Amino acid sequence: MKGTDAMKTAFLMGAAALALALPAGAEPISPRVGALPSPAEAFATEPGSDYYLANYDAYEKYLKTLAAQSDRIKLIDIGKSAEGRTMWVAIVSSPANLAKLERYRTIAQQLAKADGLTEAQAQALAGEGRAVVWIDAGLHATETVTTQSQIHVLYRMLSGQDAETKRILDETIVLFGHDNPDGLQLVADWYMRNKDPKDREFRTIPRLYQKYVGHDNNRDSFMSQMPETTALNRVFFRQWFPQIIFNQHQTGPAGMVVFVPPFRDPFNYNYSPIVMNELQEVGAAMHSRLVSEDKAGSGARSAAPYSTWHNGMVRSVAYFHNSIGLLTEIIGGPTPEKIPLIPDQQLARNDETLPIGPREWHLKDSLEYQWSLDRAVMDYAARNRERLLMNIWRMGKASIDKGNRDSWTITPKRVDAVKAAANGKTAPGGEVYFRGPPPVDSSLYASVLNDPAARDPRGYILPPAAQRDLPTTVAFLNALLKNGVDVERATAAFTAGGKRYPAGSYVVRTAQAYRPHVLDMFEPQDHPHDAEYPGGPPKAPYDITGYTLAYQMGVQFDRVLDGFTGAFEKVTAEQIAPPAGRIVGSGNAGWLIGHEANNGFTLTNRLLKAGVPVNWVPGETKVAGRTLAAGALWVPASPAARTVIEQSAPLGVDAYAMARVPAGTTWKLKPVRVGLVDRYGGVMPAGWTRWLLEQYEFPFEVVYPQQLDAGNLKAKYDVLLFADGTVPVARGGAYPGGYRFDLPKPEAIPAEYRGWLGEVTEAKTLPAVRDFAQGGGTVITVGSANTLATWLTPALQPALVTKKFDGSVTALPHKDFYIPGSLIQASVDPRQPLAYGMTPKVDMFFDEAQPFVMAPGVQRIAWFEGTSPLRSGWAVGQEKLNGTVAVADADIGRGKLFAMGPEVTQRAQPYATFKLLFNGILYGPAVAATR
Repeated sequence: MKGTDAMKTAFLMGAAALALALPAGAEPISPRVGALPSPAEAFATEPGSDYYLANYDAYEKYLKTLAAQSDRIKLIDIGKSAEGRTMWVAIVSSPANLAKLERYRTIAQQLAKADGLTEAQAQALAGEGRAVVWIDAGLHATETVTTQSQIHVLYRMLSGQDAETKRILDETIVLFGHDNPDGLQLVADWYMRNKDPKDREFRTIPRLYQKYVGHDNNRDSFMSQMPETTALNRVFFRQWFPQIIFNQHQTGPAGMVVFVPPFRDPFNYNYSPIVMNELQEVGAAMHSRLVSEDKAGSGARSAAPYSTWHNGMVRSVAYFHNSIGLLTEIIGGPTPEKIPLIPDQQLARNDETLPIGPREWHLKDSLEYQWSLDRAVMDYAARNRERLLMNIWRMGKASIDKGNRDSWTITPKRVDAVKAAANGKTAPGGEVYFRGPPPVDSSLYASVLNDPAARDPRGYILPPAAQRDLPTTVAFLNALLKNGVDVERATAAFTAGGKRYPAGSYVVRTAQAYRPHVLDMFEPQDHPHDAEYPGGPPKAPYDITGYTLAYQMGVQFDRVLDGFTGAFEKVTAEQIAPPAGRIVGSGNAGWLIGHEANNGFTLTNRLLKAGVPVNWVPGETKVAGRTLAAGALWVPASPAARTVIEQSAPLGVDAYAMARVPAGTTWKLKPVRVGLVDRYGGVMPAGWTRWLLEQYEFPFEVVYPQQLDAGNLKAKYDVLLFADGTVPVARGGAYPGGYRFDLPKPEAIPAEYRGWLGEVTEAKTLPAVRDFAQGGGTVITVGSANTLATWLTPALQPALVTKKFDGSVTALPHKDFYIPGSLIQASVDPRQPLAYGMTPKVDMFFDEAQPFVMAPGVQRIAWFEGTSPLRSGWAVGQEKLNGTVAVADADIGRGKLFAMGPEVTQRAQPYATFKLLFNGILYGPAVAATR
């Protein structure tokens, strides 16, 4: 074994691999071979055993041991997790391939980016290169099969001497990654804390298994906010460019063992059809492998709800980068379970060719299935190495070609336009088909589907001077860069689409390999109307349907339909910084700072922390040839203020030095004490909000229901923030959503967590929160937490409801109103302090939310108007939003209630609506201080 110092390095290569030859698919879980320690020898208990989970410490130690003793593996450090653990990737291949690893990585990059390569050059590189496959584990930490399985898969690949293993090693480079070290450590330690194996469980872990976002760590891919996501995206789209990205999950469909692709419709219209066909090929190979080994119970398509629409997941972001994204969902865990008998699952069909009967199931059973699935993927890559490499080049080249010519993306709205133009008329003299709808006039293909006005853009131009919030635009560009998108900066003025743009403008051209991702971030999603049956209720999508990032972040861009050129330089950094903030002018009375930039809240919090007075100016203010919108910050001159402003220049916020104090009254801000409400086990929207508050440096504490119920809240807090899901909702009530699970008994968990137990209730919590508000406190409710808002005041009620026989109300049925995660345009009154810095129209994320109707005395801040406010996604009954209120400001005694129906901070993506929350945190206490 190598020395300790070598084992601690971020790049490790083993010396030798001694192994016994075993037939493919027939090895036991832990064959004993030579000097390479098996999992049974290396761990306290063999991973895969009943009632045992290996944690990340043990996993990491084993990786280093393998890397020190095998010449088939190199370990690389790809970054730190949210809690500071090293994220290791084990690169497994033949010793000969590992010796030329950088060459093969460069080939993968050249083929994936496809820039400047002829077909002959690509063919030569594909012939020389090796297929790159990513196989991960542990993204969702309570899905415990994947990590315990990966331990065995690594050992088998390093020790196997059979022909299939050798072919895989020779033809591929496999990257075995672990996506969530912190979660594995938490879940495994929690499970193993009880001495009695029968008492072991992880259903009751006390907090989210990713520090901030838990399960939503698989919804962060296109935004790349979490450090783990950024590390994975760097590997996928900036360093290694795998042709296959295999993301492993659980649990499988009831009465089955595992879901394996292909997926159900719809797929997103932006990516290449090649990747979808390859996906089906790999899925077929995986199913075939299981069936050939008599491993029953795999299902596809209709067996589960998974589609390929949303860009936010590890396996789905792959499609927008021309990589095959795989998802499996398998049953099992350390505690044995039973496969139930579900009669309908016993009938063989295309989507489940070999059903499984009821039986006892153990973790080792799942590990054997997972081995077969991993092996099938690796074998497919080995047998199709050259074709995979050529096809990723073909997809990239096709994207570049499309971006350099007129092209059209056919979406449901474009198809509807053809039908409308046909006006029910069939093609003149057209053939009558026995099946299917009748044809229409073929000339409509050119005039409607290929309407010049409906062309895809050649590129997007983002002039810095046009941005209301340049630091947020930079954050948008960084999200693209972290996803491998080519972003350029103009080094000289240029003309595009008949418009002159200055040097320094950012350019994102669609003539690049990752064109599908570019279009998905700039263009609205057009999700089809997906019904359970013709004329039936809508079928729930997998996750959300509309998320156009440029809309969510309020980015100003020009969509250019014709080709253009200019003096452009490629941005090579993974992230860029906004231009440093300046002090403009020489006045000595103080500084005016615009309210448009979200980073202004960070500056505000730094000033308040330093004891510097900060005020909001209610009206517009003219300064240095520009007009600052209502809400500009006024900071009186002082040495402390100047120090903070100068040191905060990296925030990219300008400060205007004024010769005189602004006329009129101002809102005087005060340092705030924020209580962020959460519950035992953690609520993901609260976790996202926690992360946001940290990024913008708001002081806060996490508050649990028992603390709320104890009362005397005004002595501790100025603001109580209830994120979506923190207030239980009644089943069949007015507010959809909410997070529910059975809380553990206090005696079943360690004493340190018992204070986190409890629920927000109308009987106990409401009186304490009402006293807090009436005494001058601010209550902010978001999403389903608005159940609390309607408890607090009858003047604010849910708008889209029907009355039941008992007089209570329920949300409208989905057949009448259904918006499953889309962007809806809202009107905003930016003269109101809660909306300072915003524009009169904003794209607001709306996910089965409930807007309001108000009684007199409640101030509307944002509302919906018109019959078609949908901007991106899917909406059934969107016209019913007309006239309803999205965000309201209500007085509760001396305090404030700010009720926000939609999730204004959803997954830390809609930067354009963050201000509603941030303003509320500061404005409410300012009002209370003046009363």
